Amino acid sequence: MRLSWVRVLTVLSICLSAVATATGTEGKRKLQIGVKKRVDHCPIKSRKGDVLHMHYTGKLEDGTEFDSSLPQNQPFVFSLGTGQVIKGWDQGLLGMCEGEKRKLVIPSELGYGERGAPPKIPGGATLVFEVELLKIERRSEL
Repeated sequence: MRLSWVRVLTVLSICLSAVATATGTEGKRKLQIGVKKRVDHCPIKSRKGDVLHMHYTGKLEDGTEFDSSLPQNQPFVFSLGTGQVIKGWDQGLLGMCEGEKRKLVIPSELGYGERGAPPKIPGGATLVFEVELLKIERRSEL
């Protein structure tokens, strides 16, 4: 008996969908990091302890924007890897270059968890951030 490619692909698609759904609900989801814009010259990359100047836009998975630094044209400044921001940022912004842009898809475990950040971020929300690293301030080592 010969199966058509359409049937094979349909069955494969259904199986992969079921596996993805099961993995998403049973296993922890992972941080996804996508580079949207690379830079040619990168003399230093961000690391723990650096003070970063970032522009960002944060959205829920459905596209609802909950925060952005862009309307005020005021970069967000914080120290990387010191717990000043959500874990998804502390992990997802490592190794970035000035001028680089990334898209971070952050599972709730690395964001605001089951509590969320009411009223804009519900509990269990996956967060999607478009970020741009404007400047790295590196503290001189003693």
